[in-house]
Amino acid sequence: MSHICIVAIVSGRVQGVGFRFHTAHEGLKRSLTGFARNEADGSVTVMMCGDEKNIEDLLAWLEKGPVTANVTGLTYERVDWQAIDGFSIR
Repeated sequence: MSHICIVAIVSGRVQGVGFRFHTAHEGLKRSLTGFARNEADGSVTVMMCGDEKNIEDLLAWLEKGPVTANVTGLTYERVDWQAIDGFSIR
């Protein structure tokens, strides 16, 4: 099992629709740690750390997000490992 960290930027109608809450829930379901944070430009930044397969699953979920959202863009990059407790909403 390979453990990695990814930072993703999700754009579209992703603020004010419960996106961060649902993302944290989906991350915890996949045993990932990290956070979801609103940005001033209307996007959401998601940091996720854990098993590579589980991260791939969360990235696939982020492409659509919850039914209340309208995701129009998703970019991500691998970053250095960070030890994070839980999956928080910031």
